[in-house]
Formats: sequence, C-alpha cells, structure tokens
Amino acid sequence: MPTLKKQVKITGKGIHSGMPVNMVVKPSKKSGIFFHRIDIEGSALMPALYSNVGETKMRNTTIGDTKAAHVQTVEHLMAALFMSGIDSAVIEIDGPETPILDGSAAQFYKDFVKVGVTAGKRKKVIVRKPVVAYSSELRRDLSVFTRLKWWLINTLSGRKSNGYVKLEPTDNNALEITATLIYPEKIIGSQTYSYIFKDTKKSVDDFVKNIARARTFGKYSEWEYLKKRGMGRGADETNVIALNDKGDGTLNGTIWPDEFVRHKIIDAIGDMYTSGGFVVGKLESFKGSHALNNLVLKKLFSDPSNYDII
Repeated sequence: MPTLKKQVKITGKGIHSGMPVNMVVKPSKKSGIFFHRIDIEGSALMPALYSNVGETKMRNTTIGDTKAAHVQTVEHLMAALFMSGIDSAVIEIDGPETPILDGSAAQFYKDFVKVGVTAGKRKKVIVRKPVVAYSSELRRDLSVFTRLKWWLINTLSGRKSNGYVKLEPTDNNALEITATLIYPEKIIGSQTYSYIFKDTKKSVDDFVKNIARARTFGKYSEWEYLKKRGMGRGADETNVIALNDKGDGTLNGTIWPDEFVRHKIIDAIGDMYTSGGFVVGKLESFKGSHALNNLVLKKLFSDPSNYDII
C-alpha cells in the first residue's frame, strides 16, 4: 500500500466558496484514500470512492453527503495522488473544498513527490467488458423543468448534449484515455487528446510535462452568474483560463492551444481514481463530464463480470 513518507500541508482557497482552506495529506496504513472534515465535530472518514460521490453538478466531483460533511473539487488532487503512486492516505481538511491552487494538478503532484512515496503495489481494476454512460441517461431522473432548462441553455450556447464516456478492455496493461471536446467557442472548437498511463516513469514524465499544468477554464462573462449562485467565487485569472466574451481568445493566455482538452485528461484520471485503484482499460470520453465519469464507474461495478480486482 504505497503512501507518503511524510505528511504534506497545502493551503489555498476554494474555487467555488472563495474561502481559505487548509489541507494536510497524511500517510496511512489503511488501504484507500479518505477525506476527513476536521472543522466538523464528530465527522467520520469519507472514502474517496465513486459510490460516495455526492454531487457532480457544480462542474466538479464532490465526495460525501452534500447536506452534511463533504469535500468538493477533489478531481485535481485525486489525479495527483494517482500519478504519485499513492493509494493510501488520510486527507484532513478544514473546509468544504480542496484548494484550487493554479487550477491544475501540477502543484499537488510536486508536493507529493518532494516528500517521497513508499514502495508497494497498487490495486488494479481490470476492465473485462465494455460499459458506456450517455448524457441522455443523466437527464432521465431530472424534473421536466430542469430538463427544459438544460435544453434551453444548450440551445442558446450552441452546445449539444450528446456526450458519452466508454470503458473497454485493453491488452496493454494500461489506462488509455482519449478525450474529445467540442465547443462553439472558436478558441476551443474541436480538440482531441490521448494519453496512456502504464505505471512507468516514462508515462509519469509524459503527464508531468504535457498534462499536469493544464488549467480548468470558463467564460469570464459567466463568472458573475456563477458567483450569484454560490459557484466560482474563488475563480480568477490565476487559477482559471478565462475566455473572453466572444469566445475567440482568453484574458490570460494558454500554455498550449489545446490546454482545454488536456485539462479534461486530468479530470478523467482523478475521477477514475475513485474506482479505488488503477483502472486498466480504454477510456473514451466524448464531450465527457464528471457526471458521466461517475456513471460509467457505477455501471462498471454494477456487475462483477465487468471487472477483476488485483
């Protein structure tokens, strides 16, 4: 059970609440990743598992009960834990969100590697049968009003809700991810990026060099709307790629022209780690989301013949 050699303290602010947050990632002999809200008296450890995801609607993945103890925006941290080889840790946190830092996974990863990780084999989840999650499935449980609202927003923005996330077996002993984004904004347009993780130094170096620094993104004109609804209060030009109103440029630049889809690779890795292990399979994300990532894992684990755990 690989874990940190020393605890790591990380401070920052939540991207949605905008409030300061202090987090300590501690070594653990207990198998799995767990969050602990130390600001809530008597709160229990919360396993960072797909079955304990409380919400994905706020453009992030939330662990725990949204009406009680929970932690939002765990995906970048989870991706860094996975890439560092850590599969046992207790994360003490004094607020409802992980620090957004620069909006990527890079600083989390650097902090973990700096203190070192113990040797050991990580758990693998071997995909044996294909499973697919479709956007249309997410709408079935919504009220008529919410579905109409969803349709109106997509119609006005020019976006189509025809995304899916698929998991399939592979003979490559790897997590093979291909993500595709299609946005009406000219600066994004259609972007596709592929990444293969083989649990080797080469694949980790590829992530660090080409993916880890990719930041989350959003339209500057949407920030006020989001902030009035309790979202994006901590978003600014230091942690979000801010698209201009026309959608043909940004206010703060990009590291790569396709930084947007590279960030989706981070999200996918972090969400797949809520499986409890290293998912060995092909992951195809077409206009994917945190909700679809969570749904495809629920489908995978709904039938024992779909997977093996080693």
